[in-house]
Formats: sequence, C-alpha cells, structure tokens
Amino acid sequence: MTSGALPTVAFGPSDLQVTRLCQGTAFRTLTREAGDQQAESVLRHCLDVGVRFFDSSNAYGWGGSERLLGQALRGRRDEVVICTKVSPSEPPAADGTPGAARTFTETYLTEQLDGSRQRLDTDVIDLYLLHSPDKVTPMTQLCERMQRVLDGGGIRHWGVSNHSAAQVSALLAAAQMAGTTPPIGVEDYYTIAGSAVTPEGESRPRVLEREMFPVLWEMGLGLLAFSPMDRGELAPGGTVGAGSPLAELLQTIDRAASQLQTSRGAVCVAWVLAQTGVTAVLGGAESPTHVDEMIEGVRLELPTEILESLSAGSNTYSQSVVAALDTDRRMR
Repeated sequence: MTSGALPTVAFGPSDLQVTRLCQGTAFRTLTREAGDQQAESVLRHCLDVGVRFFDSSNAYGWGGSERLLGQALRGRRDEVVICTKVSPSEPPAADGTPGAARTFTETYLTEQLDGSRQRLDTDVIDLYLLHSPDKVTPMTQLCERMQRVLDGGGIRHWGVSNHSAAQVSALLAAAQMAGTTPPIGVEDYYTIAGSAVTPEGESRPRVLEREMFPVLWEMGLGLLAFSPMDRGELAPGGTVGAGSPLAELLQTIDRAASQLQTSRGAVCVAWVLAQTGVTAVLGGAESPTHVDEMIEGVRLELPTEILESLSAGSNTYSQSVVAALDTDRRMR
C-alpha cells in the first residue's frame, strides 16, 4: 500500500482532526508491553501508511500498552491524535480476581492522567475518556472534576466509553447546568456482527443504533466504534459451524468482498463507517497486512445494494444471538 496521509474529519465539536481509522493497542495475541517488536512494527506501519489516530487505556496491560504506544510514536508525537482512557478499577489482584473498584475522584483522575502522560511520553492527551462509569459519582460532580482536569492543561478534550445513551444525555445536561465543558464524543462497541449483548439481553449494536445514535446526531458528538472484526470472530481462519447464523453472515460478507474484489476485513470496516454518526472505526490490527486491509475499508464505498444486503445480514445475525440467549435462559 502506498504511504501518505489519509483524509481526516473533525471528532465531534472539536478541533481534533482524526483519520477514520484509529489503531488500538488492546492487542489479543501480541503482548501489551514496550519492547514487543511485532506490536511496535504494526504501530509504525500505521504511521507510514497515514494513520494519525491511536487509542489506548491505563487498563490495557495496566500501563503496558501506553508505554508501547509512547515508544512507537517517539519523534512523531506532533503528527497524531492520542486517545487514552481511565478505568474505574485497580489492576487485578494476584489471584486473578478483578481489581478493586475506584471512583472518579479528582485526585484519582489526576494521578491516573499523570501516569498516562508519563507512559505515553507526552505533555498533553488529546482525548481522555472515562473507560466505563464508576456508578457512584453524580454527573454534575463528574463534569466539574473533568473541567478542573481540562483547566490543568493535561488534556485537550474529554469523553466517555461504554456508557449508555441515558448516561451520556445526563452528562451533557449536567455540563450545561454546571457551565462546564461537555464531553465531545463516545467510544463504543459497534460491528456488523455484534455477538455481545447488554445485561438485559439485547444486541449491543442494535441498542446503540436505537438509543445512542439519536443523541450523537442531535448533539453533534463523535463516535469511535470499536471491534469491527467483533473481537476476532469475523477474522478468516476461525472455526465456524456450517449453516450457523455466523456462517451465514460470513457468507454475506465474503460475497460482498468478492463482488468488490477486496477483503473481508475491508468490508467490515467499510460497513461500520457507512453508518451515519460513526466518526472513526477503532481497529485492533496485529500485522501490517491487517492494517492495510482496514485502510482499504476506509477508502471503500459500498454500493447501496451491497450495503443493504450487509445490514440485513447484520440484523438477522443479532436476532439469532438474542434468540439463542433467550432459549438458553429458559432452559436453565
């Protein structure tokens, strides 16, 4: 693939110009530590082919992924937009149980931000996200605390990840009431497959479309959609039962890829980006080849007929996931 800058778009109501492909660092098969040559080669390849948007979290390897990204970006920091997240949790305990919950106090937010800045080797984080709700801090207090973090100069903008549409709406209302700077966008799970469900047993992509998309449209917020390959379930080479709902969806995707003379990964990325309201797709490519496939998806324009076929396949698959879950619950 030829190198060069990819087109950029504004992320929400901000001055951040991001490429529509964001490379993540929550690697599944590569280590999440600085010094992993394969992981670093993926990140540097992203830079070479024009990706200018990168995502991490203090919880990915509990600092390891941020150190990895900081090292890979050394000398090129000014070329990119960095997004990282703060988790309301301590690292897992030694026995493998989940880490202790933390609340987003001002002290905790500041301490974690300072750690992220140090690991990423940067003075300022472009986009700082609350990785998930702490379910304790009142929205008005949270907005006031994030305003003070903004005022401290360590971040440029803030947002949230894995929050419901109701929580995002409440944050926006609280920011307006408190006169503070509101979040500029969200990061959430959105994929053509959507095997993940809400605690209520609904398809997460369908809930996002029904509830979150209208909030994003009305308020002009950005959306960074993660897991275009559905946590690897859509990747070629996996074992899929013949005639299963997933096999049928993959056949629909592969048929589109054949018609367009492209790859399955490119079609998955293009489908996500074709949805109104999606600003960028967050991919977890673990090889330069996978990066190139995703960039091909950014450049791919799906014809209406193919887009409709893919969307129908997506809906059918999510319905099958929910139906199987309902059947399993009834049989228990």
